[in-house]
Amino acid sequence: MSFTYEELKGYATSSGTKKYLESAIKKGKPSSHFRLFDGLYLSSIGMGTYLGQPNTEDDKAMENAIYESVRSGAVNVIDTAINYRNMKSEKSIGRALSRLIKENIVSRNEVFICTKNGYITNDGDYPGIDVMEYMQNMFISTGIIDSKDISSGYNVLNPNYIARCIDKSLMNMHLSTVDLVYIHNAFESWYNDISKEQFIEMLSKVFQVYEKYRSNNKIRYYGMATWTCFRVEQNSKEYLALEDVVNLAEKVGGIHHGFKFIQLPYNLAYSEALLLKNQSVGSEKNLTILEAADRLDIKVFTSIPLFQSRLLRAKIPDYMGLTDQVAKLIQIIRSSPSVIAPLIGQKKPEHVEQNLKISNIQPLNDKEFKEVVENLLKGN
Repeated sequence: MSFTYEELKGYATSSGTKKYLESAIKKGKPSSHFRLFDGLYLSSIGMGTYLGQPNTEDDKAMENAIYESVRSGAVNVIDTAINYRNMKSEKSIGRALSRLIKENIVSRNEVFICTKNGYITNDGDYPGIDVMEYMQNMFISTGIIDSKDISSGYNVLNPNYIARCIDKSLMNMHLSTVDLVYIHNAFESWYNDISKEQFIEMLSKVFQVYEKYRSNNKIRYYGMATWTCFRVEQNSKEYLALEDVVNLAEKVGGIHHGFKFIQLPYNLAYSEALLLKNQSVGSEKNLTILEAADRLDIKVFTSIPLFQSRLLRAKIPDYMGLTDQVAKLIQIIRSSPSVIAPLIGQKKPEHVEQNLKISNIQPLNDKEFKEVVENLLKGN
């Protein structure tokens, strides 16, 4: 079977994302649905691509969900990782983007694509080769990494591996440039194996790779996608200070470094981002991670806003005229300070339609957000 690889040139730009915003307004979306950061207009909901099986059925469902989400004017932020569905989520993004561009629905510069690397993975297009066999054949036996480079959490920070993951992600998605690359749950995967000082040294080498790829225009920004490290008490072994990571990025990449985003879980069950005062910036103490991000000019994408559907059964009082459960869950997250967008996983057409409804209404303003948080806290 012959396969023609057509690379999609470019990356999200100020003019491109503004064009997407203007088109979205014509479709009835409020301009406040978009957040402005570093000249980019980014939708206040993004699409996640974590869930699903590495099979043809879910490939097609995800491709169609991405296509419809972007076409609707509601979403110009797509989030993935090289290990999601064993690379097949990235490949679904590539196919969806190619369709959207070929049909002149959007240009590449209108859409902000994020991926992650660090975890070991195999290639779902070769299901007969499991993940450890893939790692052995592709990386260990070839001397690219050593077996000792794999953490107890199945994560690799060896710069050779990180570089090859970026190259593979670009190929999977048919991209010349990816807008944002995160190191994926790195500290969570390594803190049981090494000291924090050793981790920072390893992270420094990862950031060097990212800065090199930035200089070659293969990535635009980088960040940390995390699970617990920014959501635990300062005395926890799993804790990281965001200021330390930003200082590291400045040491590696100078004042114009590319470390501009973090990702973390945040929903009405995991509310630490909003409520836990565990960060310091300069002389300011007792800041939440969202407050620290604001001080450090870091923007936040949030994961699992619906807690993988578990919060759909939670009792949440109606607020600001919202009665729909999904809207109530998403609205407060997308309206939080420093948050660009919650990332919502969706594949089925009915879920896409349901989840995107929130894009038709404005996010809460600061006063409304404060009132809603106070009322919800009273309810607890």
